[in-house]
Amino acid sequence: MTENELLQAARIGDAAETARLLAEGADVQAADAEGRTALFLAVQHDHPTCVRLLLEAGSDPDRRDHTELTPFICAGANGFTESLQLMAGSGADPESVNRFGGTALLPAAEKAYLRTVEACLAAGVPVDHVNYLGWSALLEAVILGDGGRLYADVIQTLVEAGASAHLEDFDGRSAVRHADEQKQDRVLAILTGTLEDPVHPAVTEAKVLAGDGRWAAAAAAVEEALALDSDNLDLLYYAGYYLAEQGRCTKALAFYRQALAVEPAALEFHFYIARCFRQLGLTEEALREFDEGQARSHDGSFFLYHKSNYLRELGRHADAVQVMEQLVGRYPERYDFWFHLANSLRSLGRHEEAIRAIGHAAELQPGNPLYVTHREQSEKLLAEPR
Repeated sequence: MTENELLQAARIGDAAETARLLAEGADVQAADAEGRTALFLAVQHDHPTCVRLLLEAGSDPDRRDHTELTPFICAGANGFTESLQLMAGSGADPESVNRFGGTALLPAAEKAYLRTVEACLAAGVPVDHVNYLGWSALLEAVILGDGGRLYADVIQTLVEAGASAHLEDFDGRSAVRHADEQKQDRVLAILTGTLEDPVHPAVTEAKVLAGDGRWAAAAAAVEEALALDSDNLDLLYYAGYYLAEQGRCTKALAFYRQALAVEPAALEFHFYIARCFRQLGLTEEALREFDEGQARSHDGSFFLYHKSNYLRELGRHADAVQVMEQLVGRYPERYDFWFHLANSLRSLGRHEEAIRAIGHAAELQPGNPLYVTHREQSEKLLAEPR
């Protein structure tokens, strides 16, 4: 028996082997060359049964890998709600941050993982924590969201948890101002307390059912209403959402495609379709759906950014760089785009280019110590023998 066997079992999600190795005394704190423990690998590859076994054996949900990422924050960033809840129940620090100063809540909100956002808040993750870019979870959901139904629900959840709509970023702009500038009317109404859109009774019922964990019943309630109101975009969205949350993505896709047939301008549904393909493991189909949304959008930045996120998650940093280069070409004033470009370049070992990219971010947001640290790290890596 070796620790490497435990790491491998956790990585592939072999719960029986994980249990056997732990019973034989495998070291749960052993890590790979990247500083990732078996718990980290089980979280990263979404194997909650292995996560539970490793936590019971005493594995640390707050131990950092070489990039300063913890298993708990990793779960938040990837929308792995069950694993996050398991770690929260095992004493994970809800206030821990990654190297960018973000808690588990921030990337969950950025990527619109609604259930994970709810789990983070239930675990006590601070709702108004601000990262080193100057953004709270609410600001991330507005700035990097599209104002559609899913992001509106994320934002509503954050507001109900006490998030401040008037908290300003380092440029002095609040979530209210960003929503107004981006013409996110539904979000703006939520933030200002003026939302008057009537909620379909079936949606209200479904949300109560889902809140109790009754996802199948929630989906059924919406589908029943659709039989009488088949062109209702809200019903089509929630039918797809509740089905996708059960892993029934093929059926969810049908509702999302129906929504686009009813209203071709409802581009948010391309994002939901891409997420279903991701859940189904259909990588190229997901990427094509991001491209379809981008091509049909007036500027495409939302789809390009989230495509780059997905590519980074896949480890396809060269492809992510190409997408980020498109974004900084269109939006040279976006320091966050330059920052993400620098991160992907560094992942590829292209340190001179990373230094130049982070230099652009520093010019746009002078005095931010995050960029100084990033540049120093890239310079150190550049100086190391190859």
